[in-house]
Amino acid sequence: MSGAAQHFLNKEESFMYDREANFPMEDTRNEARIEFTEKGMQHLSSRRCEIIKLSKSSALIGIMTQFQLPRNFYLDIPSARIPLIGCLLKRVHANNIIEARFLRLLTDRDLNRIFVYSTHPNHRNRTLDIYR
Repeated sequence: MSGAAQHFLNKEESFMYDREANFPMEDTRNEARIEFTEKGMQHLSSRRCEIIKLSKSSALIGIMTQFQLPRNFYLDIPSARIPLIGCLLKRVHANNIIEARFLRLLTDRDLNRIFVYSTHPNHRNRTLDIYR
């Protein structure tokens, strides 16, 4: 395989998530954790964060970005009992906000459960449908 063909494949891989359909982001405020392995070690490290905006495919997360963020990590939302959503880091903003893309789409049920436990005023009247 020539160098140009290999370079093309790497470029394709990196833009794979950008070409997928984006779902509309909705304001929210949920406590969460990101979990990741440090320097190839087996144990998971975790840092507290806050989900600011959320869609089925991605999230804006508020977290102190003074440490080296891994490219792949898990998002854990304990209040909504949604463990370990695989994420890919898309962008780091200067104001301690990161953009993350989920490796799988959230279901409507998971999304509603997250919004029920949100402390954002827009979700004050949401209720949990236990029959779905």
